[in-house]
Amino acid sequence: MDSFMAQVKSLAQSLYPCSAQQLNEDLRLHLLLNTSVTCNDGSPAGYYLKESKGSRRWLLFLEGASQGPRPRGGRGPWDAALTVAVLAGGWYCFSRENCDSRYTSMRRLMSSRDWPGTRTGNFQGLTKVAPEHACTGILSSQPEENPHWWNANMVFIPYCSSDVWSGASSKSDKSESSAPLRSLPLRTGREVGTTGKADFWPYDYAFMGTLIIQEVVRELLGKGLSGAKVLLLAGSSAGGTGVLLNVDRVAEQLQELGYPAVQVRGLADSGWFLDNKQYRGTDCIDTITCAPTEAIRRGIRCSRWGPFQAAGSHAEGLRWVASGGGLTCSMWPRYWNGVVPERCRRQFQKGEEWNCFFGYKVYPTLRCPVFVVQWLFDEAQLTVDNAHLAGQPVQEGQWLYIQNLGRELRNTLKDVPASFAPACLSHEVIIRSHWTDVQVKGTSLPRALHCWDRSLHDSHKASKAPLKGCPVHLVDSCPWPHCNPSCPTIRDQFTGQEMNVAQFLMHMGFDVQTVAQQQGLEPSKLLGMLSSGS
Repeated sequence: MDSFMAQVKSLAQSLYPCSAQQLNEDLRLHLLLNTSVTCNDGSPAGYYLKESKGSRRWLLFLEGASQGPRPRGGRGPWDAALTVAVLAGGWYCFSRENCDSRYTSMRRLMSSRDWPGTRTGNFQGLTKVAPEHACTGILSSQPEENPHWWNANMVFIPYCSSDVWSGASSKSDKSESSAPLRSLPLRTGREVGTTGKADFWPYDYAFMGTLIIQEVVRELLGKGLSGAKVLLLAGSSAGGTGVLLNVDRVAEQLQELGYPAVQVRGLADSGWFLDNKQYRGTDCIDTITCAPTEAIRRGIRCSRWGPFQAAGSHAEGLRWVASGGGLTCSMWPRYWNGVVPERCRRQFQKGEEWNCFFGYKVYPTLRCPVFVVQWLFDEAQLTVDNAHLAGQPVQEGQWLYIQNLGRELRNTLKDVPASFAPACLSHEVIIRSHWTDVQVKGTSLPRALHCWDRSLHDSHKASKAPLKGCPVHLVDSCPWPHCNPSCPTIRDQFTGQEMNVAQFLMHMGFDVQTVAQQQGLEPSKLLGMLSSGS
């Protein structure tokens, strides 16, 4: 641990009896007063709030919903068996079929009906608290765990819109926009909409992610946000992408409402995805197998399968269109009605707005300062690329693909001045209790965020000189997954035993002899380098 963290912990221990223990550590649920802004199922959206009287710093966290099941204790060992189940939780849905499936299996991500009344800001030792209801990492009220933001006003906004926080589409919008279709006779002998909530009618859900953020900000102005000095819009996974899509809009909203003095910043964790070619291409069946480019196209624009869904079957849809039925996307409403930053939208042709969901394309157009946190070997990226490591030996082509993925991601961050990118195989970090342990080039993430905060503060004083010993651009250069020794622990999914990086790579089928020969090294030396993170 660097000296900064040690100093902060020492100071926190001396202040703890007279400060942190007196704080109400629970974040309490507030459903939005404007009940027209809803979750997918029409239940009111909302937020959890813990006020910190006297603090002018506000942290608004956009949930990504993939932080659920993780082993307790230690540094959060990685278990490949959990990967797909965990990652399927966040993401999005982009068709009636996968939205229905999501609603059946993960209803809390589409409805507020079962949300608990509180989320705890002190998870230490509370074994009866479900991990998804705990506030850890940068949301923690414990100064030892959260040295820089522990006493800020904390706001947790649950993800219940399934649209990567981009949607501006209510149920009523869909009912009105679908009116021209209601009188069209279909080859199934039915009419669209005549049976009420028909099984083939794909517009029973609202998608209001960006509107939820705006409404939360509006309500918080009456709870103290109006006097804020800094608003940090943070998020992980889908929430991280949501930060990139909404941070400028929040700043513009506050300016329009008469609060231009609030400094709006972004912290995007594990939401910086690549629109690269998949390792193995698959049909777009669900959120895991579908390439993000195609899934987002279907979400923010008309789904090309929309007319077929209304016809009742794919075959009927083909026959209808072939016979001149003319049921086209121009008549079909958008699913999410996704909104992207205006400056980014202008960079692309109409219909190509999906590009703005990818960090390296939207980031150069943003006005607000944003700190990007991204694992070089992100589990979510590997999953959607169909290259995820599921405990089975990898093929040589898969291994080369994974290495190249790390290089590509590293290249997209070279012009991002505030970034933290460890060469680890993981997903999300800022809301993990072990987020203080991970380091890049000897600097922890909390330390890097503190340096970034200081640099922004000093920039208001017209100071251009970089802060000595306070780096904010921290990107690992080593080429292997988990070649950074501070990465979260990996555990064998079958035996439960922890593995070092050399054991992990050999477990995955890594050919030490071949790679050592390629690098001009002795196998024993290569293994030593891997174990030490060289």
